[in-house]
Amino acid sequence: MRNMLRVAVFDVLAPVAAIAGLLYIGMALGWPLWWVSACSVLCLLIVEGVIVNVALMRRDGVTVGTDDDGPGLRLAVMGLATVALVAAVAVGYQRWTVPDRAFTADSAEVVRIASSVSEATATFSPQSPTASIDRAAAQMVPERAQAFKDEFAGVAKELTSKNVSAQASTVSAGVEAIGPRDASVAVVLRGTQSVPGQPVDNAVLALRVTLSKADGRWLVEDVTPVHAR
Repeated sequence: MRNMLRVAVFDVLAPVAAIAGLLYIGMALGWPLWWVSACSVLCLLIVEGVIVNVALMRRDGVTVGTDDDGPGLRLAVMGLATVALVAAVAVGYQRWTVPDRAFTADSAEVVRIASSVSEATATFSPQSPTASIDRAAAQMVPERAQAFKDEFAGVAKELTSKNVSAQASTVSAGVEAIGPRDASVAVVLRGTQSVPGQPVDNAVLALRVTLSKADGRWLVEDVTPVHAR
């Protein structure tokens, strides 16, 4: 029973684990040509080692796992298998887990910024007609911020001079497209405008917000209305 367990661990599972680790690394890397060559050579060496091990078992009745005079060889076999598995986990984490987490974080961040900026374009009051516009401009690329303030602040000041106040809240926001450096978010808003003594005016607004990433920070490039077809 003891020998069967040692054969299973050292003679079967160890080489299988090593080959599985090498193949997993190839999958994670997308099988570049250099790894195809390296993996082929390493797998061939492992298979040759297994063949030699079987030949020794047939001739001498012992294997790497059952040879009491070769503890160092067993340690080397397990060490190589462990290295292959640890390398596979590390490569898989860097190639798949980290990008997935970054994608999720970027998606949430661009939606948050797009919603905040979109709400600011339709939020103002006579007491502070441009406060929300200024906050939104702080989340935009510098070359676009001033034009944004001029465009929306002028409208806000004109309406607030007539004692009109407005408030907008996000109904829905979703990523249309996202890449490492650019993103587009569609935002649907519920807007209300009120004038003392008159009924509240409700409207649904749809905006498209484009963003870019610079120095690890997402900033708004433009805000445009989405026209229904």
